[in-house]
Amino acid sequence: MKTKRISIIIALLACISIFYSCKEKENEDLTPSVNKNGSVETSVTVEHLDNVNDVLVTKHAVWFKGSQVKSFEYRDTVPALGEENTIAENSTGDKKEVLVKKDYEIFITVK
Repeated sequence: MKTKRISIIIALLACISIFYSCKEKENEDLTPSVNKNGSVETSVTVEHLDNVNDVLVTKHAVWFKGSQVKSFEYRDTVPALGEENTIAENSTGDKKEVLVKKDYEIFITVK
């Protein structure tokens, strides 16, 4: 009886540890600072140009031994996604339906 109880406890602990290890960690790939001893820092933003076009801005900064040795920027015009209705809330908690420009989702793959 005691052996069966220990086996059940071990099985439960194993299940709990598997459950917690499989939980998706939110923003685990975010870093609070850039390693300035040797890295390439990249930022990607989208600026709304007009009703028809947006501008995709990609900036790179190359860091070497604590100093920024090079920086460069690319700007590309892309089609605007249009507008959508959404609910906006101000600092006092008042809500209002407003028309805003849609934003691109940005996905980066590093190999």
